[in-house]
Amino acid sequence: MAVLYFSSPVMAKNLKVEAVAGKRTTLLATAKENKVKIPFECEDGKCGSCLVKVVHLDGMRVKGMALTDKERSVLKSIGKLPKKEEERAAVNDIPPSYRLACQTIITDEDLLIEFTGEPGGS
Repeated sequence: MAVLYFSSPVMAKNLKVEAVAGKRTTLLATAKENKVKIPFECEDGKCGSCLVKVVHLDGMRVKGMALTDKERSVLKSIGKLPKKEEERAAVNDIPPSYRLACQTIITDEDLLIEFTGEPGGS
């Protein structure tokens, strides 16, 4: 079981959501199911409109899914994947701070998901 905390200035208050890990559900799909309005356009990892900041709340027990090639490319093109985080993701399987909600699969860990509510912003 994963616990997700969605936070945004466009929300009246933060929302706590429990999600089943292992269903291969994305952050965006879970947000939509719970009426959290993360902006999105393509839902295919090409546009960057569903950019979120992900904070892992389980300390050193980070299990985040690896970046897809599309996600890596988009994050680099919008300046949200510093070289150090890209290397850490490639070498140590530690996901970067910024992710695309449509590409990020929920795993068994507690996360704080922050977004601005504006397309491409976080």
